[in-house]
Amino acid sequence: MTTREPHRPLFSSLSDAECHSLLERNHTGRLAFMNANRVDIEPVSYVAVGSWLFMRSAGGSKLEALAHTPYVAFEVDEVKSALDWRSVVARGTIYWMADDGQYVEEATVDRAVQALRSFQPHALRDDDPTPFRRTVYGLHIDVLTGRKAEIGDSTSQPDTAPSRSSRPHTDGF
Repeated sequence: MTTREPHRPLFSSLSDAECHSLLERNHTGRLAFMNANRVDIEPVSYVAVGSWLFMRSAGGSKLEALAHTPYVAFEVDEVKSALDWRSVVARGTIYWMADDGQYVEEATVDRAVQALRSFQPHALRDDDPTPFRRTVYGLHIDVLTGRKAEIGDSTSQPDTAPSRSSRPHTDGF
């Protein structure tokens, strides 16, 4: 009688559609940026719309750092267990959403505000629960990659070929 090997984790790339779906399902992620010659990372609330992630913040060191170096990475995870997770990383540029269309088209600003209100209906209104978060900005996604781990059976093979938009991964991440 033969015994079956224990389940092994399978690591693979997420498709573009899976990456966008994960971004749209969630509203909290981590924004990584340069701050005084060091990498900093902070949790932020966001809303995903197409190739944009819209956010808002209060003034402070994060916004000052982004004004000097707007190139960032953004990560969102869904973790069920150590061997069952999904992770998406978006890389791109931060753009300020100004009412006068100075940085982006006014239609993009309107879309940002509507998107934020779809998640927080009172955002940027008189009854806003976080009225100090007045600065609206967006991350325009230039590169989007995703990975997942899931338990497979002993006959399954891990995905060793990276998706067209991801870099090679040798450590399962």
